[in-house]
Amino acid sequence: MTSAVATAGPRTSPWLSFGLRRLGRFAVSLWVLVTTAFLMIQLIPGDPVRAALGLTAPAELVNARRAALGLDDPLWKQYADYLAGLFSGDWGTSMTTGVPVADVIGDRLPATLQLALPAFVVVIAVAIPLGLLFAVLTRGGRRRGGELAFTSATVLLAAIPEFLVAVALVAFFAVRLGWFPVAGSEAPGALVLPVIALALGPASVLSRIVRVETLSVLGNDFIRTARAKRLPARLVYLRHALPNALTATLTMGGLMLTGMVAGTVLVENVFAWPGLGSTITQSILQKDYPQVQGIVLVYGIGVLLVNLAVDVLLAVLDPRSTIRED
Repeated sequence: MTSAVATAGPRTSPWLSFGLRRLGRFAVSLWVLVTTAFLMIQLIPGDPVRAALGLTAPAELVNARRAALGLDDPLWKQYADYLAGLFSGDWGTSMTTGVPVADVIGDRLPATLQLALPAFVVVIAVAIPLGLLFAVLTRGGRRRGGELAFTSATVLLAAIPEFLVAVALVAFFAVRLGWFPVAGSEAPGALVLPVIALALGPASVLSRIVRVETLSVLGNDFIRTARAKRLPARLVYLRHALPNALTATLTMGGLMLTGMVAGTVLVENVFAWPGLGSTITQSILQKDYPQVQGIVLVYGIGVLLVNLAVDVLLAVLDPRSTIRED
């Protein structure tokens, strides 16, 4: 009897099992990310300090900078010091400016989020209604012309890289028409063109996914039952069809958010936006490896956190799925 109760115990707490699995996966992924970021300097061919300071830099300066970075210590000690620094908030010091990397990230991260988060909201606000609308209009093979136009347009827009969209927007709306500022983040309307450049491609992809998933859901028995009850069409589509089509949409939406944060690297450079994207580009060109390390780590942690949040939301929306099974 006791054995049966003990066996049944964990099954009564699927959320606990799910949480432990996801936190364990997050911890392992975070360790891999941190270790990879640490090895970034170690794997650079030659002397990274000499590469950053230039071939004409005095040997005394190179040696002093190597000592300051701890590159003369054994590898295990460098790794231990790196982990201790991360937990204490010491993410290293920029080779070019001497400013702590944590301060640089703290100054630039809000600007990147100011760009990426509104773009994600635009993607969701455009893609879900658009995909649902075209699923309803084209279900059952109706309106072939509309389906072809929608598919062709979304494929074309999704295939254009963000930086090309950004350049085209600047050339037409900023330079030719003068409606928006060419660059910077202070002028009124400065957010409009960068957000459009980031959101256009992902919105096209996500709207196609919403349409396909909605078409699949509309063929299910519970939709036919809802129609047989003569429910209003808006209730059938919004209350019954859309929530069941959002599982794949949510998964792709999370992946797109992480991709859009990474996509800010190019868009920020086009619009001279003072975020992490433009900062990491400058750091790579200047061979400022500690700063590159820190920014890569921030991007990676962002990806892991978004994936964890998506897993939790999927479990909430679809409790019957295997995501909550032992």
